[in-house]
Amino acid sequence: MIHSMTGYGKYELNLKYANFTIEVKSLNSKQLDTNIKISSIYRDKEIDLRNLLSQKLQRGKIELSVWREKSESSSNYTLNTAVIKDYHEQIVQLKKELKINRDMLTMTSFEADIIPILLKMPDVMQKGEEKVDKNEWTEISKGVNIAIDNLLQFRLDEGIKLEEDILLRINKLTDLLLKLTPFIKERLDKIKTNLTDKLAELKVKDVDENRFEQELIYYLEKQDITEEQVRLKTHLDYFLETIKTDCPNGKKLGFISQEIGREINTIGSKSSNAEMQKIVVQMKDELEKIKEQLLNIL
Repeated sequence: MIHSMTGYGKYELNLKYANFTIEVKSLNSKQLDTNIKISSIYRDKEIDLRNLLSQKLQRGKIELSVWREKSESSSNYTLNTAVIKDYHEQIVQLKKELKINRDMLTMTSFEADIIPILLKMPDVMQKGEEKVDKNEWTEISKGVNIAIDNLLQFRLDEGIKLEEDILLRINKLTDLLLKLTPFIKERLDKIKTNLTDKLAELKVKDVDENRFEQELIYYLEKQDITEEQVRLKTHLDYFLETIKTDCPNGKKLGFISQEIGREINTIGSKSSNAEMQKIVVQMKDELEKIKEQLLNIL
């Protein structure tokens, strides 16, 4: 059973102080490439998450997002009153030193005008620590595992579709290989006849029959594709055997498809018959489609 490398998993978690949306996405990649987006208060958990993704997903370009939304409406920012008082005292002292006329500026208007200024000064607002329930990460961790399991199910469902398509094309390659058989003997007989006719046209009287037979056999052996047929059939059978294994097999299937391609290319280079060439072209087309699908297999 094969698994796709692409997938998507999601889980929503509602806790006392916050609500969470956990998403896991996976795309094609030759190696494992993880990207984690999580609130800064959980940054110490990032290594554990990377190990979990590596263990359960094994390969692919993985993106894990844990979005945190506070369930309380209150602001997390408070006024730093100590800093504000310090600014105020400095401004009052500056007012005295500049001897600003009290008649021109009453205390009431002075205080009213200075408050907006004080609120714009640096470090006046301070961010409070976010409330984190002691059992919060335990629940988040469970949610991450559920999201990953959902992604794995997605991969499995996609893998079933990929396997059906690939098996269809492998079986088609097997059928095309069988279609070559009728042309092989006919092609070799034609080559032998053509060579004999060419020799007759030269009107050579003294022909060494033994030497002629040796040269003919040598030439026919170079044109023979029996070995390529046998090896190609062996590779196709091995491909079908490998695709049924439970372990990740995308790379291995890719290597086998390369060997299949070598045999098809060799058959094509030895095929002078037009009908055989057409079959070889169809075989190459099916193999390219298989290779494209293999890029998406775990």
